[in-house]
Amino acid sequence: MSGGGSGQIPNSIFEDTVREFLKPVAELIADPTVTEIMINGPKTIFIERKGKIYKTECEFDTEASLLAAIRNISQFVGKPISDREPILDARLPDGSRICAVTPPCSKGGSTMAIRKFSKEKLGLKDLINFGSMSVDMARFLDLCVVLKRNILVSGGTGSGKTTLLNVLGSRIPGNERLLIIEDTAELQIKSNHVVQFETKHGDHEGKGAINIKQLVKASLRLRPDRIIVGEVRGEEAMDLVQAMNTGHDGSMGTLHANNPFQAMNRLETLCMLGDTGVPAHVIRSQVADAIHIVVQANRLRDGSRRTTYISECVGVDDMGRYIMKDIFSFKQTGMSSEGKIIGAHIAHGYVPSFADMIQTSGIPYPLQAFQNKKAA
Repeated sequence: MSGGGSGQIPNSIFEDTVREFLKPVAELIADPTVTEIMINGPKTIFIERKGKIYKTECEFDTEASLLAAIRNISQFVGKPISDREPILDARLPDGSRICAVTPPCSKGGSTMAIRKFSKEKLGLKDLINFGSMSVDMARFLDLCVVLKRNILVSGGTGSGKTTLLNVLGSRIPGNERLLIIEDTAELQIKSNHVVQFETKHGDHEGKGAINIKQLVKASLRLRPDRIIVGEVRGEEAMDLVQAMNTGHDGSMGTLHANNPFQAMNRLETLCMLGDTGVPAHVIRSQVADAIHIVVQANRLRDGSRRTTYISECVGVDDMGRYIMKDIFSFKQTGMSSEGKIIGAHIAHGYVPSFADMIQTSGIPYPLQAFQNKKAA
């Protein structure tokens, strides 16, 4: 299922559009070191490169020319944008994601962000080489995927949640049926049996819209082994939690939160958005049962992206608070003269509650890796 049918448009058409309408930023789009382009009106354009934001000298001639570019793109992807519907959220034919807001909602002129599609497929080894995580952390997460632990990836905007989910999802055994559900398709998980769903916007009267909650419900009738929700941000959270608790072990999702404890609280809040009629303490218990591992991703001050926590949820205490046990974390020890953060990933000395599963899995993983020391 696809929103707007954008996947059927040849890249060559979009490339022609770039040359004709996005000429002021065409060079930035072609630059592989630029990961995001942020257009704050026709005369103010920023980019992200290696996790840091820079202002560019690029400009559009007028607001009219920028608005024409946005409208042209909206026409190609089949999602209207107008004074009545001034927000465009779409996937471009090359896989990049675009979000645009036009006047009257955008007071300083049309605003657009292009998050570029990465043709480079990263793996756990790449994340180790980048310093995002340690070898022990990577091997542990790989083991969690194999053991079908339910994983929640938490982090802020631009923290690397999607990249991390791509990597973890690609470690799912190829003989399992995987259903991926997203608002706008970004995940590029490679496996033998993958079905991808994308939400659908309604028409100008709001009719015909299909949201994530509807897709999660539909997916449960399509015999999935695992379900991945690209970003949990609404009442579909309850459906995902129930799926995790009813035989769809090894499912995953991401959400916006600053630490593992906050991630669990936010997931609980999202579960309560719908008119479920389920008492809060019951929802809290279901969330605690559903989520085994929380992986926290952060973009640090120097622009680097690190996996800052891997934590296990082991239940709820007598006060109704989630019991979170940190397994690994990133500890900053200083700053270099070049402004780079210095630190190391460490183990906290906590052995996960599913240690028996680890030892009987047939996959060698020494429990000594959990000892309180610097991760190798």
